[in-house]
Amino acid sequence: MVEFKAIVNDVKTGRSYNVTVAGHHANSLNGKNIGEIVDGIFVGLPGYKLKITGGSDGNGTPMRADLPGTKRRKLLLADSLGFHEKYPGERKRVAIRGSAISSEIVQVNLAITEYGPKSIEESFAPAEAPAESK
Repeated sequence: MVEFKAIVNDVKTGRSYNVTVAGHHANSLNGKNIGEIVDGIFVGLPGYKLKITGGSDGNGTPMRADLPGTKRRKLLLADSLGFHEKYPGERKRVAIRGSAISSEIVQVNLAITEYGPKSIEESFAPAEAPAESK
């Protein structure tokens, strides 16, 4: 069964929230590409709209929006996403993952584009433990 860590970024406050997505919600994210808008119900935010901004697989290999498909490929990169040069003009062959979400993806980055009726803090607040009576 597929399970993702969804990192939801609140663009108004700049805070990020870590949410585990499993089951049929995770399966519905399979096949989506970077840049697509998805419903917030997948991460427990009904009424919200979220944009997929990236992600990475189990090895930490980042996803790129300009590489179609789900497979990992080795690309010759200059200073860009997935590789940062140490000196001007440096290039390197680096493994990069495609833009589509698959079962190999572990982390999915999401940004909020449309806010819902309930605040994010209320939705992601940890459930307080009931007071113990002695």
